[in-house]
Amino acid sequence: MGLIIWLIVGGVIGWLASILMRTDAQQGIFLNIVVGVVGAFLGGLLFSGGSINNAPLTIYSFLVSLLGAVILLAIVNLVRRGSVR
Repeated sequence: MGLIIWLIVGGVIGWLASILMRTDAQQGIFLNIVVGVVGAFLGGLLFSGGSINNAPLTIYSFLVSLLGAVILLAIVNLVRRGSVR
């Protein structure tokens, strides 16, 4: 059950991050899920010392995951285009 929740929440976080970074038209649902899950992991490492991935779903963990996904998309845009956008 935990894996299904990770995928659903990851998809929502990835979708919101892609809207914020204006890359939503370029991404499908699979890439949104990947960006959301990897962004949650990245946000946990950067802002919570890795503990965000073991924490329950709260507003703080959601925002940290969203920020991690936005940072991940900014890095991808920087590598692909040479600008953050």
